[in-house]
Amino acid sequence: MAYEKEIGKRKTFAIISHPDAGKTTLTEKFLLFGGQIQTAGAVKSNKIKKTAASDFMEIEKQRGISVATSVMSFEYKGTLVNILDTPGHKDFAEDTYRTLTAVDSVILVIDCVKGVEEQTERLMEVCRMRQTPVIVFINKMDRDGKDPFDLLDELEEKLNIHVHPMSWPINGGSEFKGVYLLHDKSLNLFESSKTKISDDVVKLNDLNDPQIDVLVGEKNANKLRDDAELIDGVYGELNKTEYMHANIAPVFFGSALNNFGIQELLDTFITIAPTPLPRPTASRQVDPMEQKFTGFIFKIHANLDPKHRDRIAFLRVCSGRFERNKPYEHTRLDKQLRFANPYTFLAQSKEVVDYAYPGDVVGLYDTGNFKIGDTLTEGEDLQFKGIPSFSPEIFRELINLDPMKSKQLDKGIEQLTDEGLASLFKQDLGSRRFVGTVGELQFEVLQYRLEHEYGAKCRFEHRAIHKACWMSGDAEAIKEFMKFRMTNIAMDKDGQPVFLAETAFILRMAQENNPKIQFHTTSEFKV
Repeated sequence: MAYEKEIGKRKTFAIISHPDAGKTTLTEKFLLFGGQIQTAGAVKSNKIKKTAASDFMEIEKQRGISVATSVMSFEYKGTLVNILDTPGHKDFAEDTYRTLTAVDSVILVIDCVKGVEEQTERLMEVCRMRQTPVIVFINKMDRDGKDPFDLLDELEEKLNIHVHPMSWPINGGSEFKGVYLLHDKSLNLFESSKTKISDDVVKLNDLNDPQIDVLVGEKNANKLRDDAELIDGVYGELNKTEYMHANIAPVFFGSALNNFGIQELLDTFITIAPTPLPRPTASRQVDPMEQKFTGFIFKIHANLDPKHRDRIAFLRVCSGRFERNKPYEHTRLDKQLRFANPYTFLAQSKEVVDYAYPGDVVGLYDTGNFKIGDTLTEGEDLQFKGIPSFSPEIFRELINLDPMKSKQLDKGIEQLTDEGLASLFKQDLGSRRFVGTVGELQFEVLQYRLEHEYGAKCRFEHRAIHKACWMSGDAEAIKEFMKFRMTNIAMDKDGQPVFLAETAFILRMAQENNPKIQFHTTSEFKV
């Protein structure tokens, strides 16, 4: 029973959004409500000279964006909440996609001024593919933005999901008065405060209460009554089953920067969000209630502490109880590993834990054993499925600018690509290395981190490569093709041959001339 109780109190989720929607700020405010931090800073706040708690890499502090997933835990009203704050920038979408494999639900942050943006649509596609339950938080209501009804229509149309408003704003921008909580008939009056929690909530019997006219003005009160009647007629009660099946998304309105609308969101989240869910493997479904431990690595981060050359692998516990110093089977390497100092995280700070349960994310000190997607068990030969790896869109050749630092550069590019920041392709012919990414900013981050964390200077030279294609099919045909196209063949990090096609035409010709070979533009999870 104690084991089941531990699982039942855990909620693990990711916060996702388009850049600048306020995702990292919302994460920080959750920590404020959870009592983990005493004052809240903002990524771009000029009044409070403090970077966001979850942005700890130097380049993140300089640019005011999140480029790596941060993992944080806190307790709130008897629930242990594990937050994974993800990068919003599209150039780091791969990190976000992988993170979504390690969570049970998602909070999607929308900027009320900009509405649904392209990156938001891509993130929701991944959520729908995995049937991940979603709660929407419409942020920045203290700014002049879109009409709330228009925002609901936009969410349904662009994200292909039904919505269900749980709170409703009274005006917006400079006239923003607060939100009415539809589910418990209470009024939360807006008070601008970046550092403290507002508790100005008025309980009402119904919307005809004359108190409302006094608090928000007669005109606003009448509009709220009309809006609430319309919403009740259209949406009715929230169907929690449909939410769990990712068909309906509850919607909240507020201002993360001003700590407003956060508590209602958090209270609803801990009530309706799923506890740890089953996870698929190549051979069977793993249920969190199983007694034997299983888990998988969904992220690797080198140099979490720049003063110490550490490399942390992030493990999602899927079943059983993870124990410190107990040996576990690394199924890909077929060897036993034990961990003397497993960590839980509050952004940069770490705390050694003796036990972890399904839903928990644990940091494991790694000397190079792990790759993204690796599975740990108590002996069973399992491989968790669905850790996505994406075909790069931009390719550059890595050029060493300091031959005296070759070892540092080799180590740095190996470790940073192990994190999933980019794909690395090696060519024996001339010892060339090609780096593939989904965006230009990743090269800037790679270059910065290689210099500042490894002391290795390099540059990235453009190379005309259209796609990296993995090959399957007739072994002899692949061998003959590789011999013929030697200058276009490289090896990925797992030692698998990859065809680097310079143009779409060359790829099409290769496909037509080699019917016995299948060319794959995505590197699927390898066992």
